[in-house]
Amino acid sequence: MTAPELLNEPPVMPSAPRRGVPGLRLFAMTAGLQRATLILGLALVGVFVVAAVLAPLIAPYGFAQSAADGVEFARQQAPSAEHWFGTSVRGEDVFSRVIYGARTALWVIAISLVLSLLIGVPLGLLSGYAGRWPDRLLVLFMDAMYAFPTLLLAIVVSIVVAGGRSTSLGGVLSAAVAITAVFVPQYFRVVRNATVAVKQEPYVDAARVTGASTTRILFRHILANVTQSLPVIVTLNGSEAILTLAGLGFLGFGIEPTQAAEWGFDLNKALSDVSNGIWWTGVFPGVAIVLVVLGMTLVGESLNEVLNPILRTRRAAAVASAPGVAPGGGKDVTDA
Repeated sequence: MTAPELLNEPPVMPSAPRRGVPGLRLFAMTAGLQRATLILGLALVGVFVVAAVLAPLIAPYGFAQSAADGVEFARQQAPSAEHWFGTSVRGEDVFSRVIYGARTALWVIAISLVLSLLIGVPLGLLSGYAGRWPDRLLVLFMDAMYAFPTLLLAIVVSIVVAGGRSTSLGGVLSAAVAITAVFVPQYFRVVRNATVAVKQEPYVDAARVTGASTTRILFRHILANVTQSLPVIVTLNGSEAILTLAGLGFLGFGIEPTQAAEWGFDLNKALSDVSNGIWWTGVFPGVAIVLVVLGMTLVGESLNEVLNPILRTRRAAAVASAPGVAPGGGKDVTDA
């Protein structure tokens, strides 16, 4: 059906409610390889979330459990029917630690992203709208934080949060705070730059003339117009949070093993097993990291192609210029 025929259709179509569902609308805007990557990414992320939420039901043992019915597990046992992913050097079930590690990663991702949004977005709005010396100070501070390598900044914050102790942070919240320091400058820069471009628009001037307060102008008239790219950044930062958390755990600045299972810590303890041919203690946590990061990256890149107007325009132009394709997206009848 061509575009003119759609315009002549009666207005009693059920498509109006569907257009109000952002997820369905974004999914309908994808096609071909882009849709396949989005589906694969959503599937990987979905498995990760389900494993994290249902960890106590899926894992046969506790994340730090090394014995059952009074009998200790054999250390570094190969995968078997009793222990699907084998056991670690401490006698813990590797499968259970991988599943509970998903829960730890999900908690850290959720807390760090929420804190980053609550801090970075308001600061970006205020800095871009106020200008002058507050803007200069905030930009200078955020640029200094942004110049630090991601992992190095997380390590510095983790040591500070841990009270100067160079061991472990000792909790999911502490790890999330360390990762939050990495993400806040990113959200600040994006929102601040967009606010500087938007604050001179006529609708903002009209709200200012009518006597609207600064808070109302920022959060009602400007915020909705400067956060279009945040969903993409949030998705990509989720994968970065997992890598940063794994790096902290691998270097010994992560979560204490007695408080939560963490994939980076397990990889660190598996280093000595590699030379002895014990592969299962390191392969399964590593594969979990790779799959989750891959899933979030695929979702983020797919959303970027859909939400980015420049990429969307280029894709539409490429489709329109393809041989045998009419400008409206249908097949050119002259080729028949």
